[in-house]
Amino acid sequence: MRIPFRAHFALIFVLLAGLPLHAQLAVQAETLHTMAGPSIQNGVVLIQQGKVAQLGPATDVGIPQGYQVLRAKVVTPGLIDAHTVVGLAGHLNQPHDQDQLERSSPVQPELRAIDAYNARERLVEYLRGYGITTIHTGHGPGALISGQTMIAKIWGEHVEEAVIKPSAMLAATLGDSARGASNKPPGTRAKMMAMLRSEFIQAQEYLRKRDNAEEGKKPARDLHREALGRVLKGEMPLMVTAQRVPELLAAIRLAKEFGFRLVLDGAAEAHMILDEIRESGYPVILHPPMMRHFGEGENATFEAAARLKAAGIPFALQSGFESYVPKTRVVLFEAAWAAANGLSFEDALASITIDAARLLGIDDRLGSLQVGKDGDLALFDGDPFEYTSHCVGVVIEGQLVSKTKN
Repeated sequence: MRIPFRAHFALIFVLLAGLPLHAQLAVQAETLHTMAGPSIQNGVVLIQQGKVAQLGPATDVGIPQGYQVLRAKVVTPGLIDAHTVVGLAGHLNQPHDQDQLERSSPVQPELRAIDAYNARERLVEYLRGYGITTIHTGHGPGALISGQTMIAKIWGEHVEEAVIKPSAMLAATLGDSARGASNKPPGTRAKMMAMLRSEFIQAQEYLRKRDNAEEGKKPARDLHREALGRVLKGEMPLMVTAQRVPELLAAIRLAKEFGFRLVLDGAAEAHMILDEIRESGYPVILHPPMMRHFGEGENATFEAAARLKAAGIPFALQSGFESYVPKTRVVLFEAAWAAANGLSFEDALASITIDAARLLGIDDRLGSLQVGKDGDLALFDGDPFEYTSHCVGVVIEGQLVSKTKN
């Protein structure tokens, strides 16, 4: 059955290739996962001007004349990778395409992902081929404060076409990878926390002087302090990559002390302190479930996602940072592994769609198929979590941007 279907889809792609931007598009699915309610059998989605205009069972939603039509066995919202470094880390794994970490200083909050993101990086296309349409990317773990992240649609030729949020979070790391080399600070957990606390105190003082100074007497602009100030003012959260219990609890204490928003990232030992994390109210961008269990991740469990869900802790899944080629995991596969280890199908799909969108603050546009939201869809020829299934098409804002290669 797949060969005729995939050939049919390829023909549709040819028909669509010359369509103008925001063409009227209809997508038919044997099973339509909207992530806004129960799945719809024999469902239809109509897209106009890049937005979902109507959806429902085929018996209720007719396809107007003149619409181009795509068909698939299973259709989901475009998938969301809640944390990656793709676009900064390149597939060649050579110094010239590895911009995810600047090592000249342990604290560099002024660095912006938007200034380093390469929309034409082949890994962007690679991820899109698996149904991923949106990524939260930027400076990765490995420095105490490595820089600012961004949220982008993975399409377009330039970062300006892709970006949704140019400054999404400020990325920090607690743990072994944040330790300085050759006796350079920070060398211990206590030093890491002292340095972070000092940075935020200095940022508080900078904001106080700037806000209270008379006209003409304001302090000179300080990009370093301004970035930290945005965290203190609640304009963006601090995302702390930490795996072990001491670092996770230290991050929670720091956020409570300064009153800023916190996102816990990685969290390999989160299952050991579920009560503390739930009571803190902070969400988790969980490590890839198939992360190798050694080093700081030695106490990770394949059941982490299921345990977070059972504890009522908001979380999303990520592809994370990989030091080896092809430099990225695929969040679709990570969600499938979580589904194979205690998480329900619906909750696993939610972790890379609506739950990821809520955590990133973009659920007004993305994460579910609802009237008025962006027309971003992933089309599959079977169960998305089944290894033998394929993503046969990807639609972003009503445009077919990826197709089956067969």
